Amino acid sequence: MLIGEVARRSGVSARMLRHYESLDLVRPSGRTGSGYREYCGEDIRRIFQIESLRSLGLSLREIGRALDDPGSTPSALVGDLIRQTRERIAAETELLTRLRRIDASEPGGWEDVLQVVALLQALGSKSADTRQRAALSSVDEGAVPVEALVEAVLNESDPNVAGALRWALARSGDGGPALLARGLGSPVAAVRERAVRSLAELPGDDATEHLRYALASPDAVVRAQAASALGTRGVTEAIPTLVDMVVDGRNDTDAADALSMLACDPTTTDRIATRLVDRLADATTPEPARGRLTQALAGIPGARATRALVELSRDEDRAVALTAAYVLRLRGEE
Repeated sequence: MLIGEVARRSGVSARMLRHYESLDLVRPSGRTGSGYREYCGEDIRRIFQIESLRSLGLSLREIGRALDDPGSTPSALVGDLIRQTRERIAAETELLTRLRRIDASEPGGWEDVLQVVALLQALGSKSADTRQRAALSSVDEGAVPVEALVEAVLNESDPNVAGALRWALARSGDGGPALLARGLGSPVAAVRERAVRSLAELPGDDATEHLRYALASPDAVVRAQAASALGTRGVTEAIPTLVDMVVDGRNDTDAADALSMLACDPTTTDRIATRLVDRLADATTPEPARGRLTQALAGIPGARATRALVELSRDEDRAVALTAAYVLRLRGEE
């Protein structure tokens, strides 16, 4: 079969077939009396093998090695291709993300595009100082999309840079709370903590709703951060978690402060006092927790808390009794 017929049947151009021959990938079995290349069935099969391997992304050099080198194993070559393909996909995904962020900033001209690119590069810098300056300047420049700030704050380990990013995010407009809320379900504990801490510093009802959702998180740190933030916002759903925090000794001072703020509303004062007293009376509550609960009662006004403190001033646990007596003196109830 001559080269023109092979080209028609295989779909590989005569020029490419000659290129394969120059690389010693295909060797026509013979020549006609006029000197034309002549391909046999085995040659055609080789051409189809080359095209099949090209479809997998192999280079012509790799194809030659795969077909002619007895030591070349498919598993090693395919594994290499998988790694290269993943790297290429990651690079393309990163480019797509960057383009979307530039598009979201609605640039008016190429100067705007360059400004966004510069800020995005600075946010991804290895230098903490550079990242911090980028976060602070993003508010004035107004060019960094909220999505980029959220990704940056969820991945930031430096506390100073993270603080600057949260500050910038709080001034970035809508969209932040919903994007941050996705971080609450991250398999990485540090990301979940950054997400809830950032939500706690965002104003508005959207952030509050996502913090309410975080109260049901299986992550105790997330629940505690959410409850403390909700308590300062006057959200009474946080009361059970805040009392649990006092009992467990987890950010108990913040929890007691939040309960005190919630108790400024007369409708919740007795509810908080009752819950604290119930935990004090619970036989399973450990002694150290009873001391913390007594201290938390100090910030709760009203007759219910005062009566509980009077009883506690006669408690068998001397530390609890002394704490209650001291609080009563401060209240003028001695």
